[in-house]
Amino acid sequence: MKISRRSFVKASAIAVAGMALPTVVRPRSSRVMANDQINVALIGCGDMGKFDLADMLVHPEVHCVALADIDSRRLAATAGEVAAKNGKKPELYGDYRKVLDRKDVDFVIIATPDHWHARQFVDACSAGKDVYVEKPIANSIAECDAMVAAQERYGTIVQVGQQQRSSGHWQEMVDYLKTGKLGTIGRVQIWANFGYGVLGPAVPDADPPQEVDYDFWLGPTPKLPFNIQRFHGWWRMFWNYGGGLQTDWGVHLLDMGLWAMDVQGMPLSVSGTGGKWLFPDRANETFDTQMVSYRFDDFMMTWEHNAGVNKGFYNRSYGVSFKGTNGTLVADRDNWEVIPEGNTVEAIKVVADQKDHLNHVSNFLECLKNRNPQTACTIQNGSLCAKYAHLGNIASRMETTLAYDDIKHAFDKKAANSYLKPIYRKPWKFPEL
Repeated sequence: MKISRRSFVKASAIAVAGMALPTVVRPRSSRVMANDQINVALIGCGDMGKFDLADMLVHPEVHCVALADIDSRRLAATAGEVAAKNGKKPELYGDYRKVLDRKDVDFVIIATPDHWHARQFVDACSAGKDVYVEKPIANSIAECDAMVAAQERYGTIVQVGQQQRSSGHWQEMVDYLKTGKLGTIGRVQIWANFGYGVLGPAVPDADPPQEVDYDFWLGPTPKLPFNIQRFHGWWRMFWNYGGGLQTDWGVHLLDMGLWAMDVQGMPLSVSGTGGKWLFPDRANETFDTQMVSYRFDDFMMTWEHNAGVNKGFYNRSYGVSFKGTNGTLVADRDNWEVIPEGNTVEAIKVVADQKDHLNHVSNFLECLKNRNPQTACTIQNGSLCAKYAHLGNIASRMETTLAYDDIKHAFDKKAANSYLKPIYRKPWKFPEL
């Protein structure tokens, strides 16, 4: 039976009553009141940053006053788009720290490559700015911890760009699973198959474009010559800057598995393997083929991807499935459906409304106005999902099984600890509090 989202909400309202997460409200700050103009600055003018900003500017009280990027061409193009929307051109900066010095900036959007998130986030918190930060929140487990510590120290209102948390479609899926109709769930399977996960054949290094401050783009990472395949967009496929499909799509999908199974901490163990087996001649460092298994007390969760191709389980390029004794629930951003085991449960299919990102931005702005730290995706939740993605990559890079102690910040195998914290290139310093 195929039903709409509205019909499902009506039919299941009683069954899921009382399952919403609690809301914690702090006293309202004098800096941003409910009806004030809210000034935003965008740090990182790539596609995702512009998308985030565009949905912010749908709200008439939000005004973009500044942009920061190491690429002057991107800065100019984004400024033109903002001026066309707002009627006023924002100030432009090559150094994000100058944006943070501005007293009129209420919050910043951090949409830079992953290796920059932690330093910029901690700097923004210490400057008194609220933050919308793209996922994954950081490129290492230690950086995740530093970001959580900064938010807790400064009381920053934070939204992580894991917009599925603001989707009624995914919330309804979680609520259905909590009814217990699927029976005992023994396995959560997560997969992603995307062509963009591999690059073309390697190309020679070259001089950076004149409009790019390449040394600033490298920031705390090792000094390397410029290569177009390690730059705009493609940096995700190199370990210094990203973690491939495991961190790029993994945080979104792992989040749904962890949310539905009510997981708040680390797994008992994680095993992984991966390699460049589908397209071994391509330029990407990260895996084109990977499988990770997370072990819990009473179920297992797996992640797997095949980069460079687009077909996956249940004829879906990506998704999450929950295997229960009464049936299987399969979901992606378009819909979720229940496939019965015999006649134990009803076969249903719920179609998404596709408003998750706008809802996510609206939630953040409302929390910002009311000084409510319990946004739809807090930095604590963003950290949990990012850590799971990094655990999977670390286990796969070592071809082993690991247990991670999140209190001692250490693995059971000492060799794995070298992956926990990056060594920052001078003059940049790791964001210690």
